[in-house]
Amino acid sequence: MITLSRFKSLALAGLLSLSVSQAAIAADLTVGSKNFTEQLLVAQMTTQILEKMGHKVKQADGMGTNIVRAALENGQVDVYWEYTGTSLINFNKITERMSPEATYNKVKELDAAKGLVWLAPSKANNTYALAVRKQNPKTDAIRTLSDLAAAYKAGKPIVMAATAEFPRREDGLLGMEKTYGFEAGRANVRPMDGGLVYAALQNGDADIAVVAATDGRIAAMDLVLLRDDKQTFPHYALAPVVRKVILDANPTIRGALEALSAKLDDATMQRLNGEVDVKKIPIKDVATKFLKEQGLL
Repeated sequence: MITLSRFKSLALAGLLSLSVSQAAIAADLTVGSKNFTEQLLVAQMTTQILEKMGHKVKQADGMGTNIVRAALENGQVDVYWEYTGTSLINFNKITERMSPEATYNKVKELDAAKGLVWLAPSKANNTYALAVRKQNPKTDAIRTLSDLAAAYKAGKPIVMAATAEFPRREDGLLGMEKTYGFEAGRANVRPMDGGLVYAALQNGDADIAVVAATDGRIAAMDLVLLRDDKQTFPHYALAPVVRKVILDANPTIRGALEALSAKLDDATMQRLNGEVDVKKIPIKDVATKFLKEQGLL
């Protein structure tokens, strides 16, 4: 026969067991990322922060843009860092020009309907940029994207080293060609892994390279960025995006990731990216050092 006190003890144990079980489920998180240094860095920082909070974290690194977004929507990934311009144009098919604030507010509103929550954005704007090396007769006179467009329209064979995605993106080459009224031509565009465009430019295999504005190799290689004089490339504020069901179950995630977001800007990301790509310091070590310096770990 179970006494009242014994019944209460069993009930309390059951509740505690249920709480532990629910906490364990909530604590299992998957952090996604795309396949380039900046993404791998912020994913590693996110992982270390979440692990410090007691979460068990699985990393799903190195995915393409559309793949990691699909993984977030279908629940295979719980959080990853995205760029506002990418969501606006690629995922929500909006091509009108907007201010940085309007872009963030729009993607936050549209993605909320898909169960995704945009946390506070960083000041890092990893927009596309086109870089040329100095002392190349084919590009020495080119300093703006209008100059580049004129060169292509004149039939000059300027070879562009681009990431595999850039030629197919509306916020990439497709949009740039429409804004500036030119066609680069398939023969002049060499799609390749993002990490190889710098080598192609340095070795003379390409005359111009598609780069990310926060890449640490720009300064290290003394490259010149062409001015986007018609502002074809949208604002790409870097921000954490979390599935709503995960955030509802783990509300403290918001403060932790927004604290990290507040520490990131263009200069910081260029420095951190440079430590990985130029100084060859392991991503995990760069992430740990930065988080400790900022009091986040």
